[in-house]
Amino acid sequence: MPEQLISSLSSEDSSLSSTPTSDESSKRLSWSRLMQKLHSSQSLDSDSDNHSSTDDASDAGSISQADLSESDLFFDPTEEALCKEVVQLIALNLTDAKDGVLHCSKLLIPETLLEHIGQELVHLSVSEPCGLRGALVDLCVEQDASCEAVGQIAVDPYLVPTFQLTLVLRLDSRGFWPKIQGLFTGRSPSSPVVRRALKLSTGFRVIKRKLYSSEELLIEEC
Repeated sequence: MPEQLISSLSSEDSSLSSTPTSDESSKRLSWSRLMQKLHSSQSLDSDSDNHSSTDDASDAGSISQADLSESDLFFDPTEEALCKEVVQLIALNLTDAKDGVLHCSKLLIPETLLEHIGQELVHLSVSEPCGLRGALVDLCVEQDASCEAVGQIAVDPYLVPTFQLTLVLRLDSRGFWPKIQGLFTGRSPSSPVVRRALKLSTGFRVIKRKLYSSEELLIEEC
């Protein structure tokens, strides 16, 4: 009889220890709910971060596309081709002037100078009603404290010019050129006078004057 009582008591104790109380179950339930809330909040934060990064990427893409479209508005293949022709005419006029106005045996024209002139032609003709076709280009070279007129180019001779560009070019007097300038001197076949060789500088001045309005002159140092 005592053994049965002890076994029954031990079984009751084990059942009591294995069966959770109401406080413990409520604590476990509240803890699981808390973990679920934390998990849901983390997922919401990650989704918001993904959306914000996606929005930022889309905004960046839209900005770059806007910038690209804005730059494309100023690009005209026809105008670019016309500019190259005008630059070639400028180089030809300068070369022809060496035997006349410039009185030199050789005229060296840097390629960088022609590139800068082409860029200025496009830049200054963008706002004009006829573009570069309406330009009248005057060529001048500063030499010995004077400015010699080399030539004039009407880009479109069949069109009334709308603006005038005066290119004032300079002689290169810096660097190694003055030291080696004598190597390029020569004599004219028709004259025994020794004529020096000249080299143009990459820097120049451009003066723009609109022919259809009374606006002030635009002077740029390039």
